[in-house]
Amino acid sequence: MATALAKADEGTTSVEHAARIEHVSKSFTQPTGTQLVLDDITLDVAPGEFVTLLGASGCGKSTLLNLVAGLDEPTTGTITTHGRPALMFQEHALFPWLTAGKNIELALKLGGVPKNDRRTRAEELLELVRLTGSHRKRVHELSGGMRQRVALARALAQDARLLLMDEPFAALDAITRDVLHDELTRIWEETGLSVLFVTHNVREAVRLAQRVVLLSSRPGRIARQWTVGIPQPRRIEDAPVAELSLEITEVLRGEIRRHGQH
Repeated sequence: MATALAKADEGTTSVEHAARIEHVSKSFTQPTGTQLVLDDITLDVAPGEFVTLLGASGCGKSTLLNLVAGLDEPTTGTITTHGRPALMFQEHALFPWLTAGKNIELALKLGGVPKNDRRTRAEELLELVRLTGSHRKRVHELSGGMRQRVALARALAQDARLLLMDEPFAALDAITRDVLHDELTRIWEETGLSVLFVTHNVREAVRLAQRVVLLSSRPGRIARQWTVGIPQPRRIEDAPVAELSLEITEVLRGEIRRHGQH
Protein backbone atom coordinates (compact mmCIF):
# COMPACT_ATOMS: atom_id res chain seq x y z
CA MET A 1 0.00 0.00 0.00
CA ALA A 2 1.33 3.40 -0.92
CA THR A 3 1.94 5.68 2.02
CA ALA A 4 2.45 9.41 2.24
CA LEU A 5 5.63 10.92 3.62
CA ALA A 6 5.43 10.69 7.40
CA LYS A 7 6.84 13.35 9.69
CA ALA A 8 8.36 12.53 13.06
CA ASP A 9 6.95 14.19 16.16
CA GLU A 10 8.44 17.66 16.34
CA GLY A 11 8.31 17.49 20.13
CA THR A 12 10.57 14.46 20.31
CA THR A 13 13.75 15.29 22.20
CA SER A 14 15.68 12.14 21.29
CA VAL A 15 15.77 11.38 17.58
CA GLU A 16 16.99 7.99 16.39
CA HIS A 17 17.16 8.94 12.74
CA ALA A 18 17.04 11.97 10.49
CA ALA A 19 15.45 9.87 7.74
CA ARG A 20 14.13 6.33 7.73
CA ILE A 21 13.36 4.67 4.40
CA GLU A 22 11.59 1.33 4.83
CA HIS A 23 10.99 -1.11 1.97
CA VAL A 24 10.38 1.70 -0.52
CA SER A 25 9.64 0.93 -4.15
CA LYS A 26 8.65 3.37 -6.89
CA SER A 27 7.05 2.63 -10.24
CA PHE A 28 6.02 4.93 -13.08
CA THR A 29 3.32 4.18 -15.62
CA GLN A 30 4.41 4.73 -19.21
CA PRO A 31 2.79 3.99 -22.60
CA THR A 32 4.91 0.85 -22.83
CA GLY A 33 3.83 -0.33 -19.38
CA THR A 34 4.80 0.06 -15.75
CA GLN A 35 8.47 0.75 -15.08
CA LEU A 36 9.98 -0.16 -11.71
CA VAL A 37 12.58 2.50 -10.83
CA LEU A 38 13.31 1.70 -7.17
CA ASP A 39 12.90 -1.73 -5.60
CA ASP A 40 12.66 -2.41 -1.85
CA ILE A 41 15.00 0.31 -0.55
CA THR A 42 15.62 0.28 3.21
CA LEU A 43 18.01 2.90 4.56
CA ASP A 44 18.43 4.99 7.70
CA VAL A 45 20.29 8.29 7.97
CA ALA A 46 21.39 8.98 11.55
CA PRO A 47 21.28 12.46 13.12
CA GLY A 48 24.38 14.35 12.04
CA GLU A 49 25.39 11.69 9.51
CA PHE A 50 26.67 12.49 6.00
CA VAL A 51 25.55 9.82 3.50
CA THR A 52 26.20 9.82 -0.24
CA LEU A 53 24.00 7.98 -2.73
CA LEU A 54 26.06 6.71 -5.62
CA GLY A 55 25.16 4.89 -8.82
CA ALA A 56 25.08 4.94 -12.59
CA SER A 57 22.89 7.44 -14.45
CA GLY A 58 19.24 6.41 -14.33
CA CYS A 59 19.52 4.17 -11.28
CA GLY A 60 16.93 6.17 -9.32
CA LYS A 61 19.15 8.31 -7.04
CA SER A 62 17.29 11.55 -7.72
CA THR A 63 13.94 9.76 -7.59
CA LEU A 64 14.77 8.51 -4.10
CA LEU A 65 15.84 11.99 -3.02
CA ASN A 66 12.56 13.44 -4.30
CA LEU A 67 10.66 10.85 -2.29
CA VAL A 68 12.54 11.76 0.89
CA ALA A 69 11.87 15.45 0.17
CA GLY A 70 8.14 14.73 -0.10
CA LEU A 71 7.93 15.88 -3.74
CA ASP A 72 6.49 12.48 -4.66
CA GLU A 73 5.17 9.44 -2.84
CA PRO A 74 6.50 5.88 -2.89
CA THR A 75 4.47 3.22 -4.63
CA THR A 76 5.06 0.98 -1.62
CA GLY A 77 6.86 1.44 1.67
CA THR A 78 7.24 4.33 4.08
CA ILE A 79 9.59 7.30 4.53
CA THR A 80 9.88 9.12 7.84
CA THR A 81 11.89 12.28 8.43
CA HIS A 82 12.43 14.39 11.52
CA GLY A 83 10.85 17.60 10.31
CA ARG A 84 10.73 18.78 6.72
CA PRO A 85 14.03 18.38 4.81
CA ALA A 86 15.68 21.14 2.79
CA LEU A 87 16.50 20.36 -0.84
CA MET A 88 19.34 21.74 -2.96
CA PHE A 89 19.43 21.00 -6.70
CA GLN A 90 22.18 20.82 -9.32
CA GLU A 91 20.95 24.15 -10.70
CA HIS A 92 20.96 27.00 -8.19
CA ALA A 93 17.33 27.95 -9.02
CA LEU A 94 17.81 31.45 -7.60
CA PHE A 95 15.35 34.16 -8.56
CA PRO A 96 17.35 36.47 -10.89
CA TRP A 97 15.29 39.55 -10.08
CA LEU A 98 16.22 39.29 -6.38
CA THR A 99 19.57 39.95 -4.76
CA ALA A 100 21.51 37.19 -3.05
CA GLY A 101 20.25 38.34 0.31
CA LYS A 102 16.65 38.69 -0.81
CA ASN A 103 16.69 35.13 -2.19
CA ILE A 104 17.60 33.96 1.30
CA GLU A 105 15.12 36.30 2.97
CA LEU A 106 12.33 34.83 0.86
CA ALA A 107 13.08 31.38 2.28
CA LEU A 108 13.12 32.87 5.76
CA LYS A 109 9.76 34.56 5.11
CA LEU A 110 8.23 31.27 3.98
CA GLY A 111 9.62 29.72 7.14
CA GLY A 112 7.79 32.23 9.31
CA VAL A 113 10.79 34.33 10.38
CA PRO A 114 9.61 37.84 11.40
CA LYS A 115 10.38 40.59 8.89
CA ASN A 116 12.62 42.51 11.28
CA ASP A 117 14.86 39.48 11.77
CA ARG A 118 15.24 38.37 8.15
CA ARG A 119 18.01 40.75 7.06
CA THR A 120 20.20 39.86 10.03
CA ARG A 121 19.63 36.15 9.61
CA ALA A 122 20.32 36.33 5.85
CA GLU A 123 23.61 38.10 6.50
CA GLU A 124 24.55 35.47 9.09
CA LEU A 125 23.90 32.72 6.53
CA LEU A 126 25.91 34.54 3.88
CA GLU A 127 28.75 34.78 6.37
CA LEU A 128 28.43 31.04 7.08
CA VAL A 129 28.94 30.25 3.37
CA ARG A 130 31.73 32.86 3.21
CA LEU A 131 29.87 35.44 1.13
CA THR A 132 29.99 38.27 3.66
CA GLY A 133 29.00 41.57 2.04
CA SER A 134 27.14 39.93 -0.87
CA HIS A 135 23.61 40.69 0.33
CA ARG A 136 22.94 43.28 -2.39
CA LYS A 137 24.60 41.43 -5.27
CA ARG A 138 22.38 40.32 -8.13
CA VAL A 139 22.51 36.74 -9.36
CA HIS A 140 24.18 37.74 -12.64
CA GLU A 141 27.01 39.34 -10.65
CA LEU A 142 27.87 36.04 -8.96
CA SER A 143 30.11 33.27 -10.27
CA GLY A 144 28.79 29.72 -10.54
CA GLY A 145 30.40 28.76 -7.25
CA MET A 146 29.02 31.84 -5.51
CA ARG A 147 25.52 31.08 -6.80
CA GLN A 148 25.72 27.60 -5.32
CA ARG A 149 26.86 29.09 -2.02
CA VAL A 150 23.78 31.34 -2.03
CA ALA A 151 21.62 28.31 -2.89
CA LEU A 152 23.18 26.47 0.06
CA ALA A 153 22.52 29.43 2.35
CA ARG A 154 18.92 29.51 1.15
CA ALA A 155 18.57 25.79 1.92
CA LEU A 156 20.03 26.37 5.38
CA ALA A 157 17.54 29.21 5.88
CA GLN A 158 14.78 26.61 6.02
CA ASP A 159 16.12 25.56 9.44
CA ALA A 160 15.89 21.89 8.50
CA ARG A 161 17.92 19.23 10.26
CA LEU A 162 18.20 17.13 7.07
CA LEU A 163 19.77 18.59 3.94
CA LEU A 164 19.10 16.79 0.64
CA MET A 165 21.57 17.60 -2.15
CA ASP A 166 21.08 16.46 -5.75
CA GLU A 167 24.47 16.69 -7.51
CA PRO A 168 24.84 20.36 -6.48
CA PHE A 169 28.43 20.71 -7.71
CA ALA A 170 28.25 18.68 -10.94
CA ALA A 171 28.22 21.72 -13.25
CA LEU A 172 31.20 23.45 -11.59
CA ASP A 173 34.84 23.33 -12.64
CA ALA A 174 37.17 21.06 -10.68
CA ILE A 175 38.82 23.79 -8.60
CA THR A 176 35.54 25.44 -7.59
CA ARG A 177 34.04 22.05 -6.80
CA ASP A 178 37.01 21.19 -4.59
CA VAL A 179 36.65 24.47 -2.69
CA LEU A 180 32.94 23.86 -2.15
CA HIS A 181 33.68 20.35 -0.90
CA ASP A 182 35.76 21.98 1.83
CA GLU A 183 33.05 24.52 2.59
CA LEU A 184 30.27 21.93 2.74
CA THR A 185 32.35 19.74 5.07
CA ARG A 186 33.01 22.74 7.33
CA ILE A 187 29.33 23.75 7.42
CA TRP A 188 28.23 20.17 8.09
CA GLU A 189 30.65 19.92 11.00
CA GLU A 190 29.68 23.33 12.40
CA THR A 191 25.91 22.83 12.17
CA GLY A 192 25.53 19.12 12.95
CA LEU A 193 23.17 18.70 9.99
CA SER A 194 22.34 15.35 8.49
CA VAL A 195 23.12 15.25 4.76
CA LEU A 196 21.90 12.90 2.04
CA PHE A 197 23.97 13.75 -1.04
CA VAL A 198 23.37 12.32 -4.54
CA THR A 199 26.32 12.00 -6.92
CA HIS A 200 27.63 9.84 -9.76
CA ASN A 201 31.21 10.89 -8.96
CA VAL A 202 32.87 8.14 -6.88
CA ARG A 203 35.71 10.31 -5.56
CA GLU A 204 33.28 13.05 -4.57
CA ALA A 205 31.24 10.46 -2.66
CA VAL A 206 34.29 9.23 -0.75
CA ARG A 207 35.70 12.75 -0.27
CA LEU A 208 32.55 13.91 1.54
CA ALA A 209 30.72 11.05 3.20
CA GLN A 210 30.81 9.05 6.38
CA ARG A 211 28.93 6.35 4.49
CA VAL A 212 28.63 5.60 0.77
CA VAL A 213 25.52 3.76 -0.45
CA LEU A 214 25.71 2.23 -3.93
CA LEU A 215 22.51 1.72 -5.89
CA SER A 216 22.37 -0.91 -8.60
CA SER A 217 21.25 -0.04 -12.10
CA ARG A 218 17.53 0.18 -12.73
CA PRO A 219 15.61 -0.88 -10.86
CA GLY A 220 17.62 0.77 -8.10
CA ARG A 221 18.40 -1.51 -5.19
CA ILE A 222 21.00 -1.09 -2.47
CA ALA A 223 23.91 -3.08 -3.87
CA ARG A 224 26.47 -2.33 -1.17
CA GLN A 225 27.46 0.17 1.52
CA TRP A 226 30.84 1.39 2.76
CA THR A 227 31.67 3.14 6.02
CA VAL A 228 34.33 5.75 5.27
CA GLY A 229 36.77 5.82 8.18
CA ILE A 230 39.16 8.33 6.61
CA PRO A 231 39.55 11.33 8.95
CA GLN A 232 38.41 14.76 7.81
CA PRO A 233 39.68 17.01 6.38
CA ARG A 234 40.16 14.90 3.27
CA ARG A 235 41.42 15.82 -0.16
CA ILE A 236 40.07 14.24 -3.29
CA GLU A 237 43.63 13.29 -4.31
CA ASP A 238 44.53 11.68 -0.95
CA ALA A 239 45.79 8.10 -1.25
CA PRO A 240 43.13 6.58 1.08
CA VAL A 241 40.38 8.39 -0.85
CA ALA A 242 41.78 7.13 -4.15
CA GLU A 243 42.11 3.58 -2.81
CA LEU A 244 38.55 3.34 -1.56
CA SER A 245 37.28 5.07 -4.71
CA LEU A 246 38.96 2.40 -6.82
CA GLU A 247 37.30 -0.37 -4.80
CA ILE A 248 33.87 1.24 -5.14
CA THR A 249 34.41 1.90 -8.85
CA GLU A 250 35.12 -1.79 -9.47
CA VAL A 251 31.88 -2.78 -7.73
CA LEU A 252 29.98 -0.10 -9.67
CA ARG A 253 31.41 -1.37 -12.96
CA GLY A 254 30.32 -4.87 -12.03
CA GLU A 255 26.79 -3.65 -11.37
CA ILE A 256 26.68 -1.86 -14.72
CA ARG A 257 27.97 -4.95 -16.54
CA ARG A 258 25.54 -7.20 -14.69
CA HIS A 259 22.61 -5.10 -15.83
CA GLY A 260 23.92 -4.82 -19.39
CA GLN A 261 24.17 -1.04 -19.44
CA HIS A 262 26.79 1.13 -21.16
